[in-house]
Amino acid sequence: MLAAAQIRPGIHISDRSSSINLSCPGKITFLRLRQLTQKVCLSEAARTHSLVKQSKLFVLNTEDGHPSAAVSEEEANEVPVLNNESITILSQWSPPRYLWRGLSVLILTGQVIIRTMNCKIHWKNTLQQLERVGPKSLGVCLLTSAFVGMAFTIQFVREFTRLGLNRSVGGVLALAFARELSPVVTSIVVAGRIGSAFAAELGTMQVSEQTDTLRVLGADPVDYLVTPRVLASCIALPFLTLMCFTVGMASSALLADGVYGISINIILDSAQRALKSWDIISAMIKSQVFGAIISVVSCAWGVTTLGGAKGVGESTTSAVVVSLVGIFIADFALSYCFFQGAGDSLKNCM
Repeated sequence: MLAAAQIRPGIHISDRSSSINLSCPGKITFLRLRQLTQKVCLSEAARTHSLVKQSKLFVLNTEDGHPSAAVSEEEANEVPVLNNESITILSQWSPPRYLWRGLSVLILTGQVIIRTMNCKIHWKNTLQQLERVGPKSLGVCLLTSAFVGMAFTIQFVREFTRLGLNRSVGGVLALAFARELSPVVTSIVVAGRIGSAFAAELGTMQVSEQTDTLRVLGADPVDYLVTPRVLASCIALPFLTLMCFTVGMASSALLADGVYGISINIILDSAQRALKSWDIISAMIKSQVFGAIISVVSCAWGVTTLGGAKGVGESTTSAVVVSLVGIFIADFALSYCFFQGAGDSLKNCM
């Protein structure tokens, strides 16, 4: 009886989030019961809202106003993510370096032509670059041409003497120098000396933001830097080629007379009969085209330099290599256009 009397009635209320043992119902107030009921109702409402949100459907309409498809909210949220990823990939893509450098060559060529036709030329810089490309490069070009001429003379005279064609040596040397050797050799020397300097200077100005400073000051870098260099190269190369042709023929005649006993008068007379005015004109045209290739390529590689001092070195080397390749390709194309068919120049010097 005592044990039964000590047992008190109890109330046990539990839900998913909490468990409360009410051993003294007399002490539980109405306010606590009301709070507990509100808590249970709020948890059930939140669970129901999450289920409805997951199963909520959206109708995607087309431009004509008709429904096209019904998708869930999760699928609808995934679509912008995919679009953002594709946009990010496209924004990170950049064309190959050789492609936009080639385009820069074409753009610079067009800008230089337009500025030259409009007489927008910085004459002071043009004269400075003309002195640099012409007189300061003359010694190296003449020395190279003299030794190339003597080397060719050794090869031709040895073979022609055995065939009894001593009177044809001068004509062959003159044609070789006028049509190929003088413009190509001169352009190679200028590409190594001047083209590398152009690329290094403009590359250094580009990485040190000096070209941006020119734009801030109101000066166009193409007018101030590129156009004078291109004009100076196109003007100086034909004169350098003509001087190299003269020195090459003179050195060849002296070597043939001193070593192989062929008179200078015979060589000069043979050269005079073999050469035509078109041979000299074609050499001038070739050298002018070569000068444009050297200057435009070097300037384009310079203004597109990236990466500090290392980038300047890479741009300089690449500019010289591309200039030489361009010279050889242009030489083939011009020779094919200028000298087609069978020639009769050597008949006059036999």
